[in-house]
Amino acid sequence: MSGPLLRNRWFVGSVGGTFLLLVFSLFVGFVWLPSAQEDALFKGLWNSICSAAGAPRSWLSPTSAPVTPPTKVSEVVLTPTTLDEPASGGGVGRGATLALRCTMCHGLRGVSSSQTPNLAGQYASSIYKELRDFQSGARPSAVMTPLVIKLSDQDLRDLSAYYASLPRRQTPGAQDLQAAPDIVATGAPMRNIPPCGSCHGRLDSKLGVPWLDPQPRDYLKTQLEAFAHGTRRNDTSAQMRNIARNMTPEEIDASVNYYSGTR
Repeated sequence: MSGPLLRNRWFVGSVGGTFLLLVFSLFVGFVWLPSAQEDALFKGLWNSICSAAGAPRSWLSPTSAPVTPPTKVSEVVLTPTTLDEPASGGGVGRGATLALRCTMCHGLRGVSSSQTPNLAGQYASSIYKELRDFQSGARPSAVMTPLVIKLSDQDLRDLSAYYASLPRRQTPGAQDLQAAPDIVATGAPMRNIPPCGSCHGRLDSKLGVPWLDPQPRDYLKTQLEAFAHGTRRNDTSAQMRNIARNMTPEEIDASVNYYSGTR
């Protein structure tokens, strides 16, 4: 039975072609694409294959050293009660005193007159995370890092509580979600871009994620492009980097115009 089949050039060609396609697919999926990742987890042929196959790291080698990220990443772990613990709850009055050093950039009452973010009424969890990231180097800044490097954890909590207690600036001509561009209201699901409002307010808000309106346009655009180019990397699980790099320049402009109120 096998003799006639092996002499059939169509049968041999189709089976051979399928086999070559399988080999090529395995090479691309388990070797080439994993090796193209910058993550140290994928370095090396065996690590690439095991990681792509979903093998637990403990299977690779019981003596493997922990993987060190090539750059600093955020180590902040937030829960809904992180800033509510009685022994370390933020003190608004003490935070107001600490904030005197911040007024030159962020304004006397947390509203900036320059291209630095408005902090008045911002979520305390968001301010706390960013301050911790500035302090640890996960979000490098030649201005912010020296200012916060010597502050205690309680200092950061108090600063966060103070700015969160300030009245939030109202956007002239309310940012109506129905008037928002598509990238804000619905995102682009086919390109793995969720609607901005699902994390940054209007539709929903996520713990540690800032509200964006009204923030200075140049600041928003600079940060969004930094995520897109991978030069800002303190987003949890690279979520913003994965979103921003799939956005077109027009979509970036549309979203920052909407949130800055300059549309």
